[in-house]
Amino acid sequence: MALQAGIVGLPNVGKSTLFNAVSNSARAQASNYRFCTIEPNVGLVDVPDERLNKLAELVNPARIVPTQIEIVDIAGLVRGASKGEGLGNKFLANIREVDAVIHVIRCFEDENILREEGAIDPVSDKEIIDTELQLKDLESVEKKISRIEKLAKTGDAKLKQEYEVLSRCREQLEKGKNIRDLHLSKEEKTAIADLFLLTDKPVLYVANVDEASMHTGNKFSDALRGSIKNENIKAGQVGDEMIIMNNSIEAQISEMEDPADKAMFMEEYKMKEPALNRLIRSAYKLLNLQTFFTAGPQEVRAWTIHEGWKAPQAAGVIHTDFEKGFIKAEVISYNDFIHYGSEAACKEAGKLRIEGKDYVVKDGDVMHFRFNV
Repeated sequence: MALQAGIVGLPNVGKSTLFNAVSNSARAQASNYRFCTIEPNVGLVDVPDERLNKLAELVNPARIVPTQIEIVDIAGLVRGASKGEGLGNKFLANIREVDAVIHVIRCFEDENILREEGAIDPVSDKEIIDTELQLKDLESVEKKISRIEKLAKTGDAKLKQEYEVLSRCREQLEKGKNIRDLHLSKEEKTAIADLFLLTDKPVLYVANVDEASMHTGNKFSDALRGSIKNENIKAGQVGDEMIIMNNSIEAQISEMEDPADKAMFMEEYKMKEPALNRLIRSAYKLLNLQTFFTAGPQEVRAWTIHEGWKAPQAAGVIHTDFEKGFIKAEVISYNDFIHYGSEAACKEAGKLRIEGKDYVVKDGDVMHFRFNV
């Protein structure tokens, strides 16, 4: 399941530095000039999950396999991108392809790092990107309206509804508001599904602060939090999902291979875990993802599914044959597995359940599938 979260922001706010910190498989060039990132860098990122480690301690498998998401580092956007300024259309096309947005915003002062927009102003920076995405979405919506407007007047009920939804979207965007702040039903959403609107994507904000502010935040991150407190981070869900972190320190931690060195470094900065872990978990949640586990002597493994998936769909993540020939699922809740210490003990205590095709998988379920092809 190759779901992607794209890192976006103005030039020189710390996007590539953050990408370098989170990515296991690629290193993005991080330099102090505009458009350092041109082609988007893509990296696979392990999703930190202490449950996986605790299961492994009990099972003692040959290997441990975490689940992953893809993180994409996209070129910095500038004012006027919707009209082709800077990398303009290329940047916006790259955002259109991702499933969620990680918006990095500069919340620190440093005269040695270029800034074209004048004094540090995170709220203004956010608004610049919001405006460019809204203008591009408006262009997409208006193009579709022009295609179906005449047909919608012929009496076709479906096209008439599409036209009405698109008109509401146009009005929303003309007001300078995001589509995810517009309440649309699942049926109404189908009218704009083919447009992959940029402002309909869920968003996670990263306030990149200086070292002194990494635990408490500062006036810049406070201003940013205030500006997003009533904003929908994803359609239908109001929240102020924001991670405060120092991207440079996170990049240093990620480069350390010796666990002892890493622990000592984090202790020096009074960190219980890298802020990256919180960011990755938040991005995972933002994508409406959850995890189930398989546990045996060969491996303990985390698998990614969407919230609300049923047992056969979860089985299909392991192998398509598992879904096609699904018979049943043997399920143990994570808490029960930890409490009783093994699959055998859970079975003896009556905590291993047999579930059928209609079972909705819960986050943390430890599962074994029976199938026949």
